[in-house]
Amino acid sequence: MSEPIIQTQGLGKTYGTQRALDNVTVSVPPGTIGLLGPNGAGKTTFLKCLLNLEMPTTGTAQVLGVSITAQNRESRERVGYGPERDCHIPGMAGCEYVTYCGQLSGMSFHAARQRAHEMLDLVGMGQERYRSIDTYSTGMRQRAKLAQALVHDPKLIILDEPTNGLDPSGREHILRLIGSLWKEHGISVIVSSHLLHDVERICDRVLIIANGRIVEHASMAELQKRRKRVVELSPAGEVTRYEAALRASGHAVEHLSNGRLRVETQEEDVGWLLQIMSQHGLPPADIFASPDSLHGLFLQALAKSNQPVEAADV
Repeated sequence: MSEPIIQTQGLGKTYGTQRALDNVTVSVPPGTIGLLGPNGAGKTTFLKCLLNLEMPTTGTAQVLGVSITAQNRESRERVGYGPERDCHIPGMAGCEYVTYCGQLSGMSFHAARQRAHEMLDLVGMGQERYRSIDTYSTGMRQRAKLAQALVHDPKLIILDEPTNGLDPSGREHILRLIGSLWKEHGISVIVSSHLLHDVERICDRVLIIANGRIVEHASMAELQKRRKRVVELSPAGEVTRYEAALRASGHAVEHLSNGRLRVETQEEDVGWLLQIMSQHGLPPADIFASPDSLHGLFLQALAKSNQPVEAADV
């Protein structure tokens, strides 16, 4: 069994009377991990503690098997970080900036320069490497941040909102790249994002934080087993007959405020529904499949933690 990339025991952080992290105990295996939570839940504080940008008030943590307090510099050497906010150095060209970041991680100038060019090519910035980073668009800066997070060949990278500001094609490129880091290069990734669809697409595990606590930690495979598929339908007419036919077939039916009928099912497609409509001579209906298991889990986790749903980034 692989050693965990993150292991915490009773990790806590307070700012005056405000408790940002509350007794966080978790063991995270290697892979691509999505970190989710509403605004103010403690996501950023958790990441900053792991990166030694904040010192925890209580508890212990290990990153790649190294204590963040006893060996704080060593715990950062094999970790890359792409913060949400811009972290570039004004006046530098893209290749100079990524090279400098490599040197800060202990690389020689020549090794860092060669690696910087490789990483800029990897993230699709080869054509822009000699331009001043001040002239970069938001999406280009996101790519440069990813390049500097990878330049020193880390075993783990932590990315905070890595697709912010990207156009659809740029977002697709970055998502594919992030998804390949573990599968093709053995680099574990923690992605903090408010875009649940992105997390569900590229991550194989999810951590949800609310009120400073881990309220859910599961693999995507486990989520698939828990998932209840939901179908919503909007009949053109005869709603009462629709409800009666669905209930007679053994399905629980909920009448939503928007006029739709909501039905839970274990089926992967809507063939069963079309068959019922045909058997009972029911009028046409608009059918909406809602297979988003992560969205449902996120809302359930917030409800259990008494976190207001309206505060969630969903």
